Amino acid sequence: MNILHISDLHFGPGHWEGDDNLLLEKINSYDADIVINTGDSTTDGMEDEYKEAGCFLKAIKCSNVISIMGNHDKRNIQSRELFLKYIFDTELTRLPETERTTKKNLFLDQKKIKIDENFTDFTFIKTIRVNGKSISIIGLDSNELYTDEGIVEEEVLHDLSEKINQTDYDVPLLLIHHSVLAADEDPLENSQRVLDFMLKHKIENVFCGHTHELDIRRSEDLYHNHIFTQFMCGTLSSCSHAGDDNMFLYFKDFGSDNMHLHLIRIFEKKGEVDFKEEMIF
Repeated sequence: MNILHISDLHFGPGHWEGDDNLLLEKINSYDADIVINTGDSTTDGMEDEYKEAGCFLKAIKCSNVISIMGNHDKRNIQSRELFLKYIFDTELTRLPETERTTKKNLFLDQKKIKIDENFTDFTFIKTIRVNGKSISIIGLDSNELYTDEGIVEEEVLHDLSEKINQTDYDVPLLLIHHSVLAADEDPLENSQRVLDFMLKHKIENVFCGHTHELDIRRSEDLYHNHIFTQFMCGTLSSCSHAGDDNMFLYFKDFGSDNMHLHLIRIFEKKGEVDFKEEMIF
């Protein structure tokens, strides 16, 4: 199974200055069974940004392009329906309004706004088959409407757990925008709850974005004998902004003893685009 990991495209004012066609040509040169996009496809969650991001993602030549939302995608009360319309149309989990929840703006007041769906989380479980194996991809929404900090609604985790227990799969993969390990300026507030969720379901691989920096680390819980690896991808957005890791990741034979991880860095200068690839392991 081959996986390609992209993140933080930021279509709109934050998108990069390079040629998207050249970037797509490079992305499509890799034989990916799954493409993972870990959020912030837009800058301000505007419809025109969603439309542009959707066109880009649909041009990726892979039958399994899986996207989650980022904090920038949630700057619009219509974000959930725009995401479904332009980027990733899938069955989402939903809580009843009678549940006692703590995440702000999890439910919007339909008396005040004219939208079809007032539940704002974009959480899902999607099972696909690759090379005879069943892959359960868990998209967990760590974003809160109008803010950049991360938080996961605990009732959503409970609901997801019940659904996972009813799902048959060989390999679980967790997608979340905010990091569950590395701290940053806008951290995941209740990361321990997510770690408990991962331990419960024996999730060994997590994919995230958000910081625009490459960060790959392995965590070992010695007491519970649980080891997992977090892959934080850089960004496809702002090649001219200092400090950003402009890049994407390609996993060859993911999960096997022969697995290799390739880092593809992107350099843009005066309209020219260069790529530099290195094998991390």
